[in-house]
Amino acid sequence: MSAASAVRPRRLFLASCISLIATSVAFAVVGAIMLALKEEFTLSNLQIGWIAGAGLWGFAVAQLLFAPFCDTLGMRRLMRLAFVSHLAGAVTLILAGGFTSLFIGALTIALGNGLVEAACNPLVAALYPDDKTVKLNQFHVWFPGGIVIGSVLAYALDRIGLDAWQLKIVLIVIPTLVYGWLMLREEFPPTEGVKAGVSMGEMFRATFATPLMLLMLACMAITASTELGPNRWITPVLESGGIPGILVLAWISGLMAVLRYKAGFAIHRLSPTGVLLASAAISCVGLLWLSYAETVAMAFASATVFAVGVCYFWPTMLGFVSERVPRSGALGLGLMGAVGTAVVGLVTTPWMGSIADRVGHDRLPTVETRALLREAADALPGPDVAAPPDLETAGLAVRAALEETTTADLPPITTANALRAIMSSGIEGDLADRAAAILGPADNYGGRASFRSLLPFTASLILVFGLLYGSDRRSDRGSGAASVAGEGH
Repeated sequence: MSAASAVRPRRLFLASCISLIATSVAFAVVGAIMLALKEEFTLSNLQIGWIAGAGLWGFAVAQLLFAPFCDTLGMRRLMRLAFVSHLAGAVTLILAGGFTSLFIGALTIALGNGLVEAACNPLVAALYPDDKTVKLNQFHVWFPGGIVIGSVLAYALDRIGLDAWQLKIVLIVIPTLVYGWLMLREEFPPTEGVKAGVSMGEMFRATFATPLMLLMLACMAITASTELGPNRWITPVLESGGIPGILVLAWISGLMAVLRYKAGFAIHRLSPTGVLLASAAISCVGLLWLSYAETVAMAFASATVFAVGVCYFWPTMLGFVSERVPRSGALGLGLMGAVGTAVVGLVTTPWMGSIADRVGHDRLPTVETRALLREAADALPGPDVAAPPDLETAGLAVRAALEETTTADLPPITTANALRAIMSSGIEGDLADRAAAILGPADNYGGRASFRSLLPFTASLILVFGLLYGSDRRSDRGSGAASVAGEGH
């Protein structure tokens, strides 16, 4: 039996989908534990942004390193590396003791995520060469689908009292073991580049010397930021305002999964560029509305519009490139994913965190906060007194904030960290509750303001995709006229 005849497309597609579930469960779980990590390890929003961002730009590193060699290394080898990375990253996070190990664990999992995309996007294209955009949308159902699974399970663990953040990390391991069992001994088809005899040089030229490809890479940075930036922050931002952010994320992801599964309806009626244009316009409305969500009802309503807007961005961008610049092959698909996640991880997510820190700080009530810090300094053990680690950490954070405090202003970052340290210290009395009552609204306001910061970039996509859509429409009309003229002859 030949290798080609031994390929089982349905099993490979199923395994690909489950590997993407592992990727998206990791995305959901890291979002679900951000607030807990911030409190337990006394981390700033910027530090949390770097941990969350590592889960994205690490993805990009894997894409850049391995996507160009997908044709030569083979997709099965890439999936084996993904399997190892997912397991190793989960263990590192579970055993983490501070910012550095949390960062390394998130980065290792992200490498596995990037390897999944580097292997599975060209795999799906090779398995279904005549229906790429639709099948890529259906494959990418399981990114939001996995976020729903991860979000709901994380929420359920909290509700039944198993709220240790390490238990949530275990949720990543389960789909990892499943896709490893399904896929790692399967026969894989050759990539489209190998089938077509496209050389490495041709692939690089098509990727880096095609103006349309370069334009789509720039657009991918913005579409990915619009989708993944807010989704990375939505859980802690809304939860700091008393809204169940993990359920809002699950709702967004569930809608995205359903809409992607039915992508053929939109793609065949509007064309890929029409879908991208509509997505950009709807995303702007949803993002603006979400940035003003102060109630549960408003959060879910705005999240619905936002989900409709962003759901088709990622897979349709990949399908568009695969169809319009086919000789870019696995490198083109990998580079699209790499650019998108690198920008979100290295720029968008930390930038949103820094905006949340700055704007949120301005919302802290100066007199009330200063009074609370002074009370906490009196109640917490001094530097020369033996105390439990949480109380000792809180004492150091509070004294650092007071030392930097002037008569008029509170120090940025240090003040919020001191309030978080008080909240997680286990200090007696009502100081922890009062710290949460002060910091929560400020964090919520700053986070929502960071959502609005993306709007100018998302709005620029309306112009770009509008021009592409108009060009496609003119080409279609020209083709129709030529066809009619030919029939007349």
